[in-house]
Amino acid sequence: MGKKVDIRSLSVDQLKETLVALGEQSFRAKQIYEWLWEKACVDFDDMTNLSKKLRDSLKENFVINAVRVDKSQYSADRTIKSTFKLFDDHIIEGVLIPTPDRMTACVSSQVGCSLTCKFCATGYMDRKRNLNADEIYDQVVLINKQAQENYSAPLSNIVYMGMGEPLLNYANVLKSIERITGPDGLNMAAKRITVSTAGIAKMIKKLGDDQVKFNLALSLHAANDAKRNEIMPINEQNTLKALAEALKYYFAKTKNPVTYEYIVFNNFNDELTDAAELAAFCKHLPCKVNIIEYNPISFADFENAEGDKIDRFAAFLRKKGITTNVRRSRGKDIDAACGQLAVKEKQEQAV
Repeated sequence: MGKKVDIRSLSVDQLKETLVALGEQSFRAKQIYEWLWEKACVDFDDMTNLSKKLRDSLKENFVINAVRVDKSQYSADRTIKSTFKLFDDHIIEGVLIPTPDRMTACVSSQVGCSLTCKFCATGYMDRKRNLNADEIYDQVVLINKQAQENYSAPLSNIVYMGMGEPLLNYANVLKSIERITGPDGLNMAAKRITVSTAGIAKMIKKLGDDQVKFNLALSLHAANDAKRNEIMPINEQNTLKALAEALKYYFAKTKNPVTYEYIVFNNFNDELTDAAELAAFCKHLPCKVNIIEYNPISFADFENAEGDKIDRFAAFLRKKGITTNVRRSRGKDIDAACGQLAVKEKQEQAV
């Protein structure tokens, strides 16, 4: 059969066809699919209700490109950051964030990132490739296992906020969510999943056309084009006007409110005039704002705004009737906090 086929890249119908061509019965495809997705099995030998002959045939013709935990770091606040090794030896990172009321997995969608946001460690790495749907799925399975083993609780939420821009890996991200939410997969509720984007207008519209059920978050960080261009070069092709139009379209199609993520940087976007611009941007559609504490990185000169400035900023938005949460950092001591994900050894080579 030549090169072995990545079995998890096949639909159940494609798997049926391939099995029949190998002289096997088509109903076996459903059994194999259950092992691969519901049971997250990554070794053909563990598929115990299949004959040894069939398992040997699977090993001969297919491969399971499983993601492995390379190493894990444990933060004083119970956050766990893991370095995952992919089948081709690329490295990505994912984080388990435990809080009293939820267990959240933060997963990556690309190896590195092409967007070069000035405040984000991943933005200083090159983008090597997109992750396949099964590689995103594996991160969720592995982080769920960590949650069960360390905190005796399953995952309750998933955020696509790790390395990479999810909407530049659109098909694989949606396919991974289909498997995570599917009754023949992990059967998690779509409303427990949030995909975070730096803002690619045409792909936000596509989310609307596809009438997705998961939540959308936009990394905004400035509601002023000049400032946003300075820290997020993606804004030059996806202006605030274009994003507002795309988000309105998305909301009209899905009726899902949007979350705006806003890091308040010291002496950059932390004045009440900045808060007023953000409040004006919030008028476009139902939304809420998460104000995020900045986690400094060695490549950038940004600093977190003073605590009282953040409080004033949040109070201003609330006064305008905007639901506003201030998110404190988690996993800072192990570089697992928002904007800090970057594979250290790769990062050093890039400098």
